[in-house]
Amino acid sequence: MQTGAGLIFCLTYAGVAIGRIPGLRLDRTGIAVLGAIAMVSGGFVPLDQAVAAIDFPTILLLYALMVISAQFRLGGFYTRVALRVSALLRSPPLFLLAVMLASACLSAILANDIVCLAFTPLLVQVMRSNGYNPIPFLLGLAVSSNIGSAATLIGNPQNMLIGQVGRLTFGPFLAFAIFPVVFSLLAGYLLIWVRYQGRLTGPAASCPEGLLPGWPPWNSWQSGKGLLAVVVLVCLFFTAIPRELSAMAVAGLLLCSRRLESRQLLRLVDWQLLTLFCALFVVIQGVVSSGATAAVMTLLASHGVCFSDLLMLTGVSTVLSNLVSNVPATMLLVKFLDPTRIQEWYTLAISSTFAGNLVLIGSIANLIVVEQAEAMGTKVGFAEHARIGIPVTLLSLACLALWNSLALGL
Repeated sequence: MQTGAGLIFCLTYAGVAIGRIPGLRLDRTGIAVLGAIAMVSGGFVPLDQAVAAIDFPTILLLYALMVISAQFRLGGFYTRVALRVSALLRSPPLFLLAVMLASACLSAILANDIVCLAFTPLLVQVMRSNGYNPIPFLLGLAVSSNIGSAATLIGNPQNMLIGQVGRLTFGPFLAFAIFPVVFSLLAGYLLIWVRYQGRLTGPAASCPEGLLPGWPPWNSWQSGKGLLAVVVLVCLFFTAIPRELSAMAVAGLLLCSRRLESRQLLRLVDWQLLTLFCALFVVIQGVVSSGATAAVMTLLASHGVCFSDLLMLTGVSTVLSNLVSNVPATMLLVKFLDPTRIQEWYTLAISSTFAGNLVLIGSIANLIVVEQAEAMGTKVGFAEHARIGIPVTLLSLACLALWNSLALGL
């Protein structure tokens, strides 16, 4: 039983890490779905347990944030942000800083995957139309979206999961995470600026709205609705109301529009991403039900691996996140955390997010940026990303370790 479930788990996670199966047109979502089907049809997890294994509060929270993001896109908010930021093109270092700040702040509220989906094509269009090398700016987008998303419990899918399972509260987590996030964002900017200093220059120009074909123009009413929705939602997150219920209620109100059809909003929901998460929940449940995870934990303990050691937890989180991506890694590691030690949950949330910057497969946000840019003719290579991602990650994790030691010493 353990062997079969463990084999399905390993094959699924390997497929998710690689992103494809040679000879087949399967992507990461398809591979995860096949793994879930194998767990259920192989009898490793009954169908009712498979359904119960899906953390629907996390899925609903992510879904609601996608609806809110769709409101911003259809209201021309993302277009306006891109155009306003592009006004700084005369000073490439300042433009890079503006891109990274906008990406980090929006990722903390709307989730980094959503922000990267929205801004990658805009950024490539703006850069190429003005004769700039888009690679350093795309790296800035990916790095800052990961870092900024670590600041809140809604910044990325793994934080949503950790917040829900660990029953973490919004305010205290934000207060703890803000210092390492700000430090890491500054470090990321300086590293990119220094490395590409001679290649950030370009012709002085701005980007008129016509250079963003297919993107809705600014609509003050629709964008205003989105901004009001975010303000209300953040306020609700500081109350005792469950986050997923608050987010769904706000998303439901946005669907009630006399001008935007609900199908327009729902068409922009990333159903592939939601399906990927549901499938991975089932795969994890299959390996847990078989007893394989308990056996692995016993083996790790016998070799001195203990997650109550925050440095060790950070190390395991970093390695696993870069083997299979941080969302699948977190889904597995939350099974081993002590519910009474909040520091473990904080450490996993921030370290798994920071670890996403190490290499390209470390986070889904990275893959979104790279795949969308490549579809538009701009290739960001593995080595190109690693030259920025590795030092940024090491500095970020060092800052987290220092912050943890200070927090524990208080």
